[in-house]
Amino acid sequence: MNQITEIIRKRRSIYPGSYSGEKVEDYIIEEMLENANWAPTHKLTQPWRFVVFTGEGLKKLADKQSALYKKVALAKGTYSEKTFEKLQNKPLMASHVIAILMKRDPKESVPEEEEIASVAAAVQNMYLTAAHHGIGCYWGSGGITYFEEAKPLFSLEPKDKLLGFFYVGKPRGAWPEGKRDNISEKVEWIRS
Repeated sequence: MNQITEIIRKRRSIYPGSYSGEKVEDYIIEEMLENANWAPTHKLTQPWRFVVFTGEGLKKLADKQSALYKKVALAKGTYSEKTFEKLQNKPLMASHVIAILMKRDPKESVPEEEEIASVAAAVQNMYLTAAHHGIGCYWGSGGITYFEEAKPLFSLEPKDKLLGFFYVGKPRGAWPEGKRDNISEKVEWIRS
């Protein structure tokens, strides 16, 4: 198996509760972000944007997102103390949390779905880089991710999107095994 195939098949979502508490070196985060920048992008719109939280920034993220969640969820009648506490604590389990943003092309030269797909490809590049270094990652899209009220926290315009948070940490224990159904169940070949 060649190196790229090995890295692709090694990639996992490793949740913050499985992190050791050790700090991931910033040079690895920088490499992840640089590799994200090389994702496919139709018409070179390069819609991905990232905000990196680490150190005391993790507490700031925890406080801002939990407060915003509480305000919005109380107004909608959907508030959950469990969700509030999760938003308060989850960032503190990670070495870094990277907000995943999609900056819409002002000319709207490509469909929005293509720009979202480009951001997802950029995140996959981060996942693969992290797997190469034995670093755990998890792309979470709960909490405030789809709140319009969250956009000002990240200087997003109305057509831009917050697509979630990428939690990064050094995993405790053995690297998890992966599993997939057989590809033959998901592919149809038409040869003539």
